[in-house]
Formats: sequence, structure tokens, C-alpha cells
Amino acid sequence: MKETIKGLTDFIKESPTAYHAVSVMSKRLLEEGFTELKEDRKWELEKGGNYFVTRSGSSIISFKIPADDYNGFYMIASHSDSPSFKIKENPEIESASAYVILNVEKYGGMLCAPWFDRPLSIAGRVMVKAKEGDAIGVSSRLVNVDRDLVMLPSLAIHMDREANDGHKYNAQKDMLPIFGDADSKDKFMKLIAEEAGVEEGDIVSHDLFLYNRVEPSVWGADEEYVSSGRLDDLECCYGSFEGFINASNKKNVIMHVVFDNEEVGSTTRQGAASTFLKDTLLRINDFFGKNREDYLVSIANSFMVSADNAHAVHPNNVEKADPVNRPQMNKGIVIKYNANQKYTTDAVSGAICKMICDKAKVPYQTFTNRSDVAGGSTLGNISGTQVAVRTVDIGMAQLAMHSPYETAGVKDVQYLIDFSKTFFEADIKA
Repeated sequence: MKETIKGLTDFIKESPTAYHAVSVMSKRLLEEGFTELKEDRKWELEKGGNYFVTRSGSSIISFKIPADDYNGFYMIASHSDSPSFKIKENPEIESASAYVILNVEKYGGMLCAPWFDRPLSIAGRVMVKAKEGDAIGVSSRLVNVDRDLVMLPSLAIHMDREANDGHKYNAQKDMLPIFGDADSKDKFMKLIAEEAGVEEGDIVSHDLFLYNRVEPSVWGADEEYVSSGRLDDLECCYGSFEGFINASNKKNVIMHVVFDNEEVGSTTRQGAASTFLKDTLLRINDFFGKNREDYLVSIANSFMVSADNAHAVHPNNVEKADPVNRPQMNKGIVIKYNANQKYTTDAVSGAICKMICDKAKVPYQTFTNRSDVAGGSTLGNISGTQVAVRTVDIGMAQLAMHSPYETAGVKDVQYLIDFSKTFFEADIKA
């Protein structure tokens, strides 16, 4: 268990943004003998081969092709992004003639309060001019300022006596981090260029985000909990990825799918609503010499697990949970249901998921929202608008979802690995 948790926390520490998470997975796949494909080039596939392809540097699909023909596609999908604050263009703002603060905007729906008074830094990517004759082009460089760099200071209680009675945060006023004192003016992009190993003038644009610097922690009376940033949804990325790496299937194409931008609706070129997955499936179909009818048959024989973390019952707010469907950390896979199909699980996909858990000897539990509380959605039903396969929504139980420091159960990571391997190796009849 300790080795598994160390693998998870190492992955999270190496993945301060979606771009870094995809880079880490890409490197691991290359080490495991996978071949990288490019969307802008023809694919030269071989039966029995292992491949991966990325889009926009923040989404990745890896897959293993059987040595012979295949019946369908078995997929686990998760997402690489987490709520954060994105650095705007022209980010520096002088304040009180004493500070330089950074102009940021909210990315996704986060809990704002936990971002205050803790060490933060900045990571992401910069786009650099490509120096190839007269061609207009850019190349991407990953950036991670791997030190405590910025801070969001709270307003002292003396200046806001009602602070503990609740506060409505204004993103443009309250959530701008301190970069440095007045002498730090014009140093931000110089620092980013230095970290990227390029000249400041060669940076054309950037996608940079704040991230929490507090180290992951294992804690509790029996060390049963793990806390870290970005558990939603890097825990599902990691657990399903480890299961995928160690799985094989002679009858089906098995696929590990990670989309970006789930936290902002998925309607991007690299999100679950994009054609990324469908394009990949069609290219595999074409490689096998199959026609459109064959493709539709394969889709009908396919299955997807949409893996995105779930809410554990809260110790101090038990009334917020459903009366009976109350997931607990360390109690296994959470199967998520919603009558309005915010989650894709139905009687068929739920039953299959439970049977996979039984075969993997992994416990499972169920989640539904209170009937008078609107819940969130995830990528399963959005992906279904492009590739309509039988889908179940699952997650691992956690507390403080969308905080920069979340909590989950240490046992659940191994449960997800075992579940994922069993799913990828299954022969599903529905």
C-alpha cells in the first residue's frame, strides 16, 4: 500500500498542470515500449502493437491492439485538469506602490478560501517562436517554477471583523497573489523565460496556472488517509493507468483515455466533447480494413468506464449526503447514479461494473445526491455525444473536492488499480 501511495503522490507532484500530467504519462509509455503517434501524420500501426497519441499537450489516449481481430473497445476515461487560477496576459499589476501582484482568473469551480496563506507557485506551458524560415509556427515548452513563489494573503481579522461569518470572494479583487515587492516589476516573464530555457522575446503566449505547493501527506490514526492537491482527478488517472499498463486483452482494443477541460465543460478541442476519441477509434478501425458497418458493430460491443472522483460522506455535514447512499473512503469503487443522467450509469452498466468489482475482489459502494440537491456532472455523458458506448460512472470517495488540498483513502488507490486491470481483461456481454 505504501508503494502504491508513493506512486500516486509522486505522479501528482510531477503533474502541477494537465500538460505535465500528460508529459509524465507519455514518458512512462515510452519506457514501457509504446509508440507515439502524431495526429498530423499517417499512422503506421501493427497488430499486437501498443500506441499513444496526445492532443494539445493536455489530453492523451493510449491503446493496445490485439494480435488478431477485435470485437470492441474497452475504455477508462478520466481528466487531467483541476480547478485553479490561470495567469492572464500582461499579468503584472502594481499595488499600493509596494507590491507587484498577478492578474489571474478562475479556472473551474473551486473552493476559494483554502488558497489563502499557503505557498503557491506557477506551472504550465509557454509557446515559443519556431525559427524555421518564413513559416509561422510555435513550439511548446513546459514550465514549472519549482519553488515557493507567490502567496494569497488573507485580510487580517482586525480589518474584517465578520470574516468568520462567511465571505463572498471577488476573483478580481480578493484572489490576486503577491509576486514580489515594487522592485519585482517586469520580472515575471523574465522568470518564466528563464525556467523555460528561452529568451523572453521568443515567448509568444502562455497557459500558466497557480498550484498548491503543500506536500502530499498520509495521516490518520492508522495512516488511512492521503491528502494532496489535484486528487480530483489525478487519482483516477493514476489508478486506471497502472491497471492499463499491466493488462492485456486478446479480443478487444483496450484504451486509457485522459481528457482535458472537464472542469470547464469539456467543450474544447481536447475535451470529452471533442472528436479526439472518435478520431482515434476511426483510425484504428481503418487500420483493420473495416468499413462503417463494422465500426458501428464494434461500438455496440464496446464499454467505457468514466472515472472521476466522488463525494465521501462528510463527518461534520452528514445531512448533506443522501440518507442511504453515503460513500466512505477506503471502502472501494463508488458507482455513481443520477436520474437525470448527469452520470451515465444505468441498470445494465451498473450491474456490469459490480460484477467486475466482484471478479477483481474489490469492494464497491454507491453514490447519489440528495434529491433536493443538484449535483455535478462529469465526462461520461459528454463523451457519449461523440462515441455512444455503454458507460458507467465511477470514482473514488474523497473529501474537500475542488479544494487545492483534498483527502482520499489510501486503500482505494489499489482498489482502482485492481478494478481497472480486471476490467481491461474482461469479456463483457450485455
